[in-house]
Amino acid sequence: MAGVPGTRREERGQRRWALVGLGVFLALACRTPPPAPDAPAPAPTPHEAEETAPAPAPAAPRSESTRPRKSEPRIFDVKPNDTRLASYHVTLTGQELETAPSRLAQVFPEHYSEAAGVFTFRGGPSRTGGAWGTCPMREHKLELAWTANTTRGRPPWFGGAGWTGEPVIIQWPDVMRHSMVRLGRRRFEKGFVEVIQGSLDGSVYFLDLKTGQPTRPPIVTGNPIKGSVSLDPRGYPLLFVGQGIPQKKPIGLHVYDLITHQEVFFLPGRDKASPRSWGAFDSSGLLNRATDSYLLGGENGLFYALKLNTDFDSIKLKLKVRPEVLRYRYTPEGSAHYGIENSISVVGNLAFFADNGGTIQAVDLRTFKPVWTFDAGDDTDASIPVELENDRPVLYTGTEVDKTGPRGKAWLRKLDGLTGRVLWERPYPCQGSLGPPKKIDAGTFATPLVGTGDIGQQVVFTLSRCPGFEEGLMVSLDKATGEERWRKPLEHYAWSSPTACKDDQGHTFILQGDILGTVHLLDGRTGAELDSLKLPGLIEASPAIFGDMAVLATRGNWIHGLRLR
Repeated sequence: MAGVPGTRREERGQRRWALVGLGVFLALACRTPPPAPDAPAPAPTPHEAEETAPAPAPAAPRSESTRPRKSEPRIFDVKPNDTRLASYHVTLTGQELETAPSRLAQVFPEHYSEAAGVFTFRGGPSRTGGAWGTCPMREHKLELAWTANTTRGRPPWFGGAGWTGEPVIIQWPDVMRHSMVRLGRRRFEKGFVEVIQGSLDGSVYFLDLKTGQPTRPPIVTGNPIKGSVSLDPRGYPLLFVGQGIPQKKPIGLHVYDLITHQEVFFLPGRDKASPRSWGAFDSSGLLNRATDSYLLGGENGLFYALKLNTDFDSIKLKLKVRPEVLRYRYTPEGSAHYGIENSISVVGNLAFFADNGGTIQAVDLRTFKPVWTFDAGDDTDASIPVELENDRPVLYTGTEVDKTGPRGKAWLRKLDGLTGRVLWERPYPCQGSLGPPKKIDAGTFATPLVGTGDIGQQVVFTLSRCPGFEEGLMVSLDKATGEERWRKPLEHYAWSSPTACKDDQGHTFILQGDILGTVHLLDGRTGAELDSLKLPGLIEASPAIFGDMAVLATRGNWIHGLRLR
């Protein structure tokens, strides 16, 4: 095979130089110092819509011209308003604090990663991505390139992937790839791109993006994985896996070293400090490379910040973490329905998330104190994307029809990110069911797609069981007014999030999966359907896109690679 050393001496020499390079790479990747918690607000900088900078050819190393521009992180100094919380508490190692210590204060960098790939659900802190690079789309066609299999797992969950189920995709930097012995000969394959997919069968699968072939043995976690795994954006071989259903082992968040495949940390979901005993982590977390911290929400009702204290020896390839666990616990006024199922979004020092009772809130990550809350009126599980509008954060969010069901309205809204004020809102009728055999909710499960470029004035929502019980609906709303620009009725409802990619002319195309397994390819400007592809299995998960390939897993035991032609 071309590019594979022919002798052990050559391989040892290549490995030695790779390790030297690895140390340099990791030093550069993590050179950003932690920001001071009381630092003054920097001058406004131009907003970047993408989580990572695109490259002309995703499989090739990025040139200097395509690397992210360096810029100061954004800081929003906002005075807390009426938060409508009965109480909130911040604890570190069991001790209650008035405010978070400076070493745990968080301000996220403008760019999530300098490596090529999709590292967490919807790409990064703004939750507006999910795609990397450009997709040619000259024929406007979808092609099934490959299908890989998980095990069939245990009933009733089986294998494949459920909601949200988005994979991560990484083009490993050369020096890091060479260090991963479990990749076998692929560690010498320049431009190699790996897919990492969590499954309902409780395992994490590793696949070659080009072929769908396994790249290394799966990691068995012991419990079904419903949410989306996340990867360290610094280039460290750290994988974060939240479990969704307790079965064989205690449920929680697992952190793995991808060189050894050994678990290096476990955060139990059944936390004595939590207000709720359900210990799932459907939320896909965010890693702040400036502070070596990982943030995520739990269905136990807690918002966590883990100061990892990572120690990685790039010569001996030894990795350790010694996390300090900060917990933010809150109690809404009135009837509390705890549980954070969405993935937190962040801009600068502000984090945004919602819970099962519909309480949306902003938290200042420098102090871990609430800034504002908003009562959405019903369960809000879809993640809340954030973008900057005239250097001011705005949010897009939608409710379910759960507590207000079975018949009710899903409310789609745009909120001011600094105050929680409603900028516009639109209701859509939906229909769930009280059973039997079980209660079924309707409304917004998919994360909204925030348009950029040629659809920069649009935000696309996908609704489940709206208006009828079996139906779905996609609506593109004007960002300024909330008025409909186009609508696309779906014969079958959808939980999967609409995911966009752009061709080399900047035209936007949208992938939308429906529950019965059909992937729809839409023109982002008009909503017109250009093509569709039927896959085996039910679609609950969301796709990730890298160049001209999309990866989407379905219920049952399938992971699919789709070529975007």
